[in-house]
Amino acid sequence: MSEPPPTPARRPRRRLLRFGGALVVLLALAGYLAVQYLTGGTGAPRCSVVSGKGDGASYEFSPEQAVNAATVSAVGTSRGMPERAVAIALATALQESGLRNIRHGDRDSLGLFQQRPSQGWGTPRQIMDPAYASGVFYEHLAKVPGYSRLPLTVAAQRVQRSGFPQAYAKHEPDATLLAAALTGRAAATLTCEGRPDATPAGGADAVRTALAKDFGRDVLQEAGATVGADGVSASPEPTASVSASASPSASTGARTVTVPVREGATSGTGTLRRGWELAHWAVANSSALHIERVSYAGREWTAGQSEGSWHTTDAKGASPTGKAASEVRIIAGQ
Repeated sequence: MSEPPPTPARRPRRRLLRFGGALVVLLALAGYLAVQYLTGGTGAPRCSVVSGKGDGASYEFSPEQAVNAATVSAVGTSRGMPERAVAIALATALQESGLRNIRHGDRDSLGLFQQRPSQGWGTPRQIMDPAYASGVFYEHLAKVPGYSRLPLTVAAQRVQRSGFPQAYAKHEPDATLLAAALTGRAAATLTCEGRPDATPAGGADAVRTALAKDFGRDVLQEAGATVGADGVSASPEPTASVSASASPSASTGARTVTVPVREGATSGTGTLRRGWELAHWAVANSSALHIERVSYAGREWTAGQSEGSWHTTDAKGASPTGKAASEVRIIAGQ
């Protein structure tokens, strides 16, 4: 008597198990890639901001996000917008793009704020310029009656008209920390590891150009420089004109950008707050612009040291009225 043939009932089950296993692997891979995208990848330099209140609150982000956040803040304060407006803008950009200047989105949405050319926000090229995109966002926000007293998610929605009007609220804590640091209210709270990438950044001239683009051309004029239309100093201060082939100390001077500190454009902000705004901007741009060191008000940040934290120096005149608080010194890489 022949044996009965094996039942095929187990084969579909095996196929189902194999399919399920493959799906788990794919989901795990997708999750890993998403984390790498959001964090900048394993080993990438990191930035962080901590609360100035000492309550332990903190937020970690990538150098790319730091550059964009610094631009959003600088454009806002240069327009006289208050810290609350900067927080609203940052929370909006965190929700819309993860603070990344992306070239895709829903329908024709583009950039940090996912603005749509077809809806009158500007041309694609304009919208892909973070400074322009930030400026047009603030233009619309300023037209919202009482926006600074509204819940953040309501104020953002009045500008964005999103299909998910409550989505901005979850980003408020991180945006608030960023706004406090980048507007200068919370001193020495933003740090970056600052390991520059391999792309040449143009040294001190690149720093001047970026400062002028984000803050306006007059940000450097009190340092004795004539700033051209491209933001590059036409007649830089003496320390910036020293040849890089000179002695090591002179070479450092040739790479130094000294930014004068005066009262900020935002009403009610003093010179010390303006100084920390500029200093934090420089740290946020450290990887992109190859900035090696930033000094202000007796504190100094150095790329790659102590996880990019600020430390005190023995600089004379470090009081709020002293020379160390009247200028921000930025040393760019060669």
